[in-house]
Amino acid sequence: MPGLGTSYGRGGATAAPKDLLNSDAILIMGSNMAENHPVGFQWVIEAREKHGAQVIHVDPRFSRTSAMANIWLPLRAGSDILLLGALVNYAIENELFFREYLVHYTNAAVIISEKYQDTEDLEGVFSGWNADEKKYDPTSWLYAGTEPPDGGMRAAASHGGHAGEGHYTPADLNKYEKDETLQHPRCVFQLLKKHFARYTPEMVERYCGINKEAFLHAAKTYCSASGPEKTGAICYAVGWTQHSTGVQIIRTAAILQLLLGNMGRPGGGILALRGHASIQGSTDVPTLYDILPGYLSMPHFGKESESLDNYIEKYGSKTGWWHNFDKYIVSLLKAYYGEAATKENEFGFHWLPRVTGDHSHQGYWLDMVDGKMDGLFVMGQNPAVAGPNSGMERRGLGKLKWLVVREMVETETASFWYESPEVKRGELKTEEIGTEVFLLPAAGHAEKDGSFTNTQRLLQWRQKAVEPPEDARSENWFMLHLGRLLKEKVKNDTRPRNAGLLALTWDYPTEGENVEPKAEEILKEINGYKTDTKELVSGFTDLKADGSTTCGCWIYSGVFPNEGENKANARDSKDFYGHGWGWAWPSDRRVIYNRASAKPDGTPWSERKKLVWWDAEKKKWTGNDVPDFVATKPPDYKPPEGAEGDDALAGDKPFILHPDGYGWIWAPVGLTDGPLPAHYEPLESPVRNPMYPTRQNNPLSENKARSGNEYAASPDSKYPYILTTYRLTEHHTAGGMSRTLSHLAELQPEMFAEISTELAQALSIVPGEWITVSTARGAIEAHALITPRMQTLMIDGKPMQQVGLPFHWGYSGLVRGDIGNDLVAISEEPNVRIMETKGILCNVVRGRAHGNGGSVTQGVTKGAH
Repeated sequence: MPGLGTSYGRGGATAAPKDLLNSDAILIMGSNMAENHPVGFQWVIEAREKHGAQVIHVDPRFSRTSAMANIWLPLRAGSDILLLGALVNYAIENELFFREYLVHYTNAAVIISEKYQDTEDLEGVFSGWNADEKKYDPTSWLYAGTEPPDGGMRAAASHGGHAGEGHYTPADLNKYEKDETLQHPRCVFQLLKKHFARYTPEMVERYCGINKEAFLHAAKTYCSASGPEKTGAICYAVGWTQHSTGVQIIRTAAILQLLLGNMGRPGGGILALRGHASIQGSTDVPTLYDILPGYLSMPHFGKESESLDNYIEKYGSKTGWWHNFDKYIVSLLKAYYGEAATKENEFGFHWLPRVTGDHSHQGYWLDMVDGKMDGLFVMGQNPAVAGPNSGMERRGLGKLKWLVVREMVETETASFWYESPEVKRGELKTEEIGTEVFLLPAAGHAEKDGSFTNTQRLLQWRQKAVEPPEDARSENWFMLHLGRLLKEKVKNDTRPRNAGLLALTWDYPTEGENVEPKAEEILKEINGYKTDTKELVSGFTDLKADGSTTCGCWIYSGVFPNEGENKANARDSKDFYGHGWGWAWPSDRRVIYNRASAKPDGTPWSERKKLVWWDAEKKKWTGNDVPDFVATKPPDYKPPEGAEGDDALAGDKPFILHPDGYGWIWAPVGLTDGPLPAHYEPLESPVRNPMYPTRQNNPLSENKARSGNEYAASPDSKYPYILTTYRLTEHHTAGGMSRTLSHLAELQPEMFAEISTELAQALSIVPGEWITVSTARGAIEAHALITPRMQTLMIDGKPMQQVGLPFHWGYSGLVRGDIGNDLVAISEEPNVRIMETKGILCNVVRGRAHGNGGSVTQGVTKGAH
């Protein structure tokens, strides 16, 4: 999550859902939290009912979250930055920002290079834009007086995550000029003020569709949750991320929280709500192509890959916590390659794969469609119905030589070759599809040991309740034995291409007749140990860069500090924040950046909002959470000349992963598309960009337009309505697990589309009848759900309709229906390469898309039509 990582230093939720009990205001946007995160939502309800918190929900659709909020604001999908930018402007113009926090803990006072020019000056692009190469040179975004590295700068690689990019010598960022009066015309605060000056309540009313008075009421409510006595929290989910400006939407919220002084404090922060039990874990110990465990960047081809030293110089930092980068990468290489990783061979660094291009989901699927891929493993995913432009993805699957699907049931991805809509319509013929499909039975979560890492960065251990049936096996089992087979296959093949595989340590102990690897032994390797003695390390401060320590993921170090002490399995909650129940990275800190909960002198901002503070008598930080700071560093510590690492950060700098110790309102490095967020329209939009008429879309977003992945115009008379997708409580993601369960299938049996009463009247649609929803990619059919939950918005003086579409159905399971993701385009946001699903263009007509041969509901609701 680079929006958070670049702003604060770490790409994870900054607090726990229970901390919402301390909030005076809660803004939920980009999320239907009540229905999609109902367990966490209990704290929102309790905060409202017992503590008087004001809950604001912003969403195109009135949902159960809206019903539980004090304020609901409908929103034109894709106009999020307009609204959030207006909140930033409102806080500045009404002087509701927390000045003392702002001056001491953020880079608001820092002066920026005189070479910088804003989007307001350059009609929608920042200085450094190269139109021919379609990328930025971010040199002009640097702090004044900072020199770029030899060879110049380049924009950040995708997925910064923890802001550990190191795209130039970050020590430069610890030397800056600043104006603590915030009056210098090039200080960050004044640049921010100028940048968002046109993001006004009038602009919100005109282009977001939110009544001006309603906006002002919500803005006053939320921005008043600021200062020593009050805090506000923001909760978001994929309603923000799945946009062509998703990272910058989150950045705008991050800036607002810094302005209001809401970071690192009780009841503040930003909760990135994760979609299921271990989405956070799957980015920490990553399934992403461009990062290594603990948000260490994958090496790219080029000078940075020529040596380990080059790589460390590029991605490390001379000041701040990333100064320890060398310790983390060397300890990881020792975990991968064991005794074969030596100082003489740079600890096996040259065996790591290199990023050669776009290896994201979208990138490799387009390669697949073009016949450039031979095989694919699919585990815990169902791209045949869950991926963007699913029809195109199914066609891509048919170009493979082999496909391995590990699942508990036969999903659409496993059956695409004989049961897909394309086969049923005769567009593809089963006998002509050459893909050899292997469907392997997988164990469920109750049939294996292991840990989940949830929304609040909390590792929780689960014990196996029952053995998996018959041939079903865990992921650990599958990967262990696949690795063994591959190592056995090449054991006598000494070609250089096999050196890394041959060196790979793959000696996990096993148990039982199924030869299952012991999950706790894997967690011990992730925690880390002393290489020679195998003694477990107590945390990441024990890690070394000389090969004497081994660690599979530095941010998890400390979860298993001693034999028999698996802290993820702890079940003795000792306090409000749950210390003793599970274990949160890093170092069991439940509210990160919590040094900011105290004044610069180390005393709490207020008695009501105290969290950690400096104990002058004991000469250490103490309080209600594990300090996210060096415990013995006093508030008045001043770094000596030439200090490096954390020693170079003063005692009043809470954001320790940044080289200057500040929270970044201004992002001088780390993002591809600008130091500040700017409003751009979605790749398909019913309006032209009101802020920058000559710059419609995010200039770095990629629409991947091609045959089969066509786009509507903006606007487009053929597709006059806005389509946004969402999920339901009763189904899980694309439905592969939930549509096979009779009770869930009965609760939500059929595909539907939500439309407003006005749109239904205009098109003569009656409740429940079949309608066809189409985009430039295709058409699907659904039942009409006519509801005032979808409201007609006035956008630039014209009525605008939005259509809501769940995405849970497919052609397998007890209940079946058309596939919502068939309508979505393959596209890429420039920082994380995610697709845009929340604001695209569509049309709606009466009748079925496929005639009587269309999708038919089966099983528990057979005959319900």
